[in-house]
Amino acid sequence: MVQQKEMSSGVEWRIRVGDGSSETLVPEVAGVASRVWLGLKKMIAGFGFTVWRFLEKAWDLGADDPRKMIHCLKVGIALTVVCLFYYMRPLYDGVGGNAMWAIMTVVVVFENTVGTTVSKCLNRVFGTFLAGFLAVGVHWVADHSGEKFEPLIIGVSVFLLASAATFSRFIPTVKARFDYGTMIFILTFSLVTVSGYRVDKLFDLAHQRISTIIIGCSLCIFASMFVCPIWAGGELYNLINRNMDKLANSLDGYAAEYYNQSEEEAHKKLVGYKCVLNSKATEESLANWARWEPAHGRFNFRHPWKQYLKIGAAMRSCAYCIEALNGCINSGNQDSKFMKKYLSSSCLKVSSSSSSVIKELAKIIKTMTKSSIIDLLVGEMNSAVEDLQNDLKSLSGLFNPPEAETPENDTKPEKTLMSTASIPLMGLISVVTFACLLMEIASRIEAVVEEVEELANLAGFQCKSKQNQASTKIGPADELNDEDAMKTLEKA
Repeated sequence: MVQQKEMSSGVEWRIRVGDGSSETLVPEVAGVASRVWLGLKKMIAGFGFTVWRFLEKAWDLGADDPRKMIHCLKVGIALTVVCLFYYMRPLYDGVGGNAMWAIMTVVVVFENTVGTTVSKCLNRVFGTFLAGFLAVGVHWVADHSGEKFEPLIIGVSVFLLASAATFSRFIPTVKARFDYGTMIFILTFSLVTVSGYRVDKLFDLAHQRISTIIIGCSLCIFASMFVCPIWAGGELYNLINRNMDKLANSLDGYAAEYYNQSEEEAHKKLVGYKCVLNSKATEESLANWARWEPAHGRFNFRHPWKQYLKIGAAMRSCAYCIEALNGCINSGNQDSKFMKKYLSSSCLKVSSSSSSVIKELAKIIKTMTKSSIIDLLVGEMNSAVEDLQNDLKSLSGLFNPPEAETPENDTKPEKTLMSTASIPLMGLISVVTFACLLMEIASRIEAVVEEVEELANLAGFQCKSKQNQASTKIGPADELNDEDAMKTLEKA
């Protein structure tokens, strides 16, 4: 039985149950204003959380690389200085109303690295100067051709030069180094030529435009080179060094994981090779900008930056094989424990010696000195590869045992093939593939060695002093430790 009772504050519903007890149901009454206020609070809280997360990411970005914050400050200072051409009357009278082009130049050409800034500045200056010179010449010819032919000559010149310059942007060499300058040439020539049809003092207009651009570019070059500079060549140099270390760590990590040695440490090093695979575009852009930079630090004026690209390509060739090792580990096939144990010593030796060669190559580039032990390390790597090849050749004896003498009426040859049938075929293929990939990596590392030696010859790397050579040689204690380590691996 349901009863309704009116209260001063609203309506109360009371339900009487069969045993005489009753329950009161109070409906939730929420007004429109309270709902709007609740939604508004949620929206404000969500917006505040989003802003806080953005500030945290921005802080982490600046903390990881403080040079980015310094670059932001340099851009702000450069824009503030160039704005003085508007605030100070003598400067404004010198460049006229074209002072805005100096501000636009700073915004457009000021980049993070010195090479990028210098490249854009020189492209902009020469593109503007060439376009202005040709525009004044075309205007002079059109002006002396009469009012009837003047617009025709201007239109034809804009069509021909703009079309030819646009086509040149498809040429790979021009696209790589002068694309920005070609675009500025098209823009400046079109603006100056068309403006000259209505402006009498075209030469003054072109002169002021070029002057403001030179002022902006000079300020950008000065700020980028002398105030906490970030050299594109140095960035490329550091990138190659880091990639070599990551490549060596990944090779050690996959070998350790495959043979269940220091698995936790190996997982931290596995993803390093992916950075090598994904760095091609960055290497090419940095090498392109580095060629515009003057001599700085340990890098001479004509440092062989293209050679770093060849080293990076050889390293990516090794990284592809390491990626294939990942496929062997994650294939899901049940590997033969007997085969893994049989080849573990040789495979680990190849992996260790190959990693040592890569680390020595990284040391050569880092110190810019020729190594006296690189030939020894390469010889050890090749010796380890030969041992692994011999172990693989010896497998044929395990799977082709001598035929047992059986009676002629015996029709059960299962016992003869017992040793072969006891090893899963897919597990055998996975183990052998892993070993073959290690040998392929070793052969590709030799290509990296050749490229690094070519870099050392082109860049004029110095040989180590006798004292340094003595310190890098392997001593008897080290040889003893290596022998003990190999015995431990063989026992395992």
